Amino acid sequence: MSLTQALQEHKERKKKDSNAVMTMVVKRSKPSPITHQSRLGTDELFMAIDHNTKQLVYYEDKVDYAKGIIHLDKSLIMDNSSISLHNDMQDCYIDICSPEVLSLFTDNFDYQHLRRHFVKGLLLDDIMGYKIYTYEICSSYAARIDNYRSYDTVSKDIIQRWTYPLVPDVKFFGNSTYKLERQGMYRASEILQARSAQVGPFTVIGDNSKIGDNTKITNSIIGHGCSIGSNVKIEGSYIWDNVTIEDGCKLSHAIVCDGVVIKSGAELEPGVILSFKVVVGDQFTVPSYSKVSLFEQPTNQDSDEELEYADNSSGIVEFADTTDKSNSALMSKSLEMQGWPASELGKGGLGYVWSICEGSVEEEWRHSVAPIPADKLEKVLHKAPDDEVELTQDANVLPPSGELKSDSYISDGDDNESSRDDSIHFEKEVEATFLRAVHENIEVANVILEVNSLRLSFNKVASDCAGAIFYSLMNFALDSSRGSSGELLKNTTSIITKWKKLLKYYLTDLDEEIEVILKFEEICLESAKEFTPHFTKILWHLYDQEIIQEEAILKWDAEKKEADDSDKLFVKQAEKFIEWLKVASEEEEEEEEE
Repeated sequence: MSLTQALQEHKERKKKDSNAVMTMVVKRSKPSPITHQSRLGTDELFMAIDHNTKQLVYYEDKVDYAKGIIHLDKSLIMDNSSISLHNDMQDCYIDICSPEVLSLFTDNFDYQHLRRHFVKGLLLDDIMGYKIYTYEICSSYAARIDNYRSYDTVSKDIIQRWTYPLVPDVKFFGNSTYKLERQGMYRASEILQARSAQVGPFTVIGDNSKIGDNTKITNSIIGHGCSIGSNVKIEGSYIWDNVTIEDGCKLSHAIVCDGVVIKSGAELEPGVILSFKVVVGDQFTVPSYSKVSLFEQPTNQDSDEELEYADNSSGIVEFADTTDKSNSALMSKSLEMQGWPASELGKGGLGYVWSICEGSVEEEWRHSVAPIPADKLEKVLHKAPDDEVELTQDANVLPPSGELKSDSYISDGDDNESSRDDSIHFEKEVEATFLRAVHENIEVANVILEVNSLRLSFNKVASDCAGAIFYSLMNFALDSSRGSSGELLKNTTSIITKWKKLLKYYLTDLDEEIEVILKFEEICLESAKEFTPHFTKILWHLYDQEIIQEEAILKWDAEKKEADDSDKLFVKQAEKFIEWLKVASEEEEEEEEE
């Protein structure tokens, strides 16, 4: 994202109001109604924002969901004429601060946390009168990685090109060059892959990596210099540099750090983290959500750091790389003291399994790179304060991004409303993707790739994509036209012509083309009535550009025969055009008969 506009707004606001000390960057992000988490694995965030001034007046990221309520001071309502209460905002943790912020931290020496102490402290302080404002981004991308789920989500966003131009095939640093292939596959120039190996969509393969026979890799990152044997299955995992994975191993939604060795037949269950240079023994299965390190687990955890780094000069690493019997015996004794017998690590295994802190055992799945299992979701549902949210039988897991499938938790009573909300959210996401393509000159092929990833995420079909793209085109035409009605028509036809390849990609049959016509009717009646007088001319342009076939238009006309008069408004408006199509069609049939 560009900080230019946010900085400008902050500076201008500061000139007018000396108490405006901070501007917080936020963006829309729909939380899960089951887990009350964002797709980044953070707790559902509640914000109250003055609708007119964008001032932040309430911020709460720790809510008691068992009670199902939040408390607002009545003074917020009394002091502010218009307040928007949000649970669909994501805090990007990008703040533009005035120099006073530093002195406030000095004066309040007990402040340890920027959000928990500083932000909430300012919002509650009615003496100094300092103010915090928000800057909402739409088409830009900003996210903070502070747990494994956010690491997974942002990584997938990069692969699916939401962060363009910060994507693997655009060279920013390092010496590796990646090539983008179909279905979001990225390959470095120097790799060795067996003919029978399968590399699936949304996968990155790094330089000097080797992939053996009959190995299958999907939705995963393979770093530099990795050696992967035969008959290996890797799904949804992050394999860092110089990792060795021997024959017959299975890895599911795991993180494997530099220099790890996974011996033949071993298995990593979902959510496993292997730290630097760990060795997993033959046929050994690492249980779900385990964290394995060459270091012993500290007895007192005073630090916020969660990852530990092993130097080549470290005595522990040298010990791990040595295979003599005395060292192995010492490691065995140490592991038994940890309560994890060496025999259970498999033959030749080296490492300590860190125990999960008491009280956190049941929460590991919330912040893991692994999809949330169905049994965990069902357990959360049973604890819910009401029974409005239910799981369907086929909703076995969350997608890798951490967001729920669109149809996995809708109750009978709220089916239509939830479905409509989901469709609106899908349209907005597609529109944001399209606008980014316009402003950054992204190629149509890459836009299709991004829309397809949204389609999978929201469980939509091709006609939904076509409708959302057409909606985006029309909205862009309306927003970029500031003159007469004639200019609107000219601008619309020009935009449709330029982006017809994108729209046409999702129109594979007549029913999908009819859906676009119906979407056009809906736009004219509800969101953009400015298009109403131009309906026939724009419909003709769609026909002329071979986006919509005459058969689709005639079928749309036929389906409207039994409709109410109020539903025939645009059929009547296009009556002469439809009649012309019918005559032309009849003449073609006569010519064919002759």
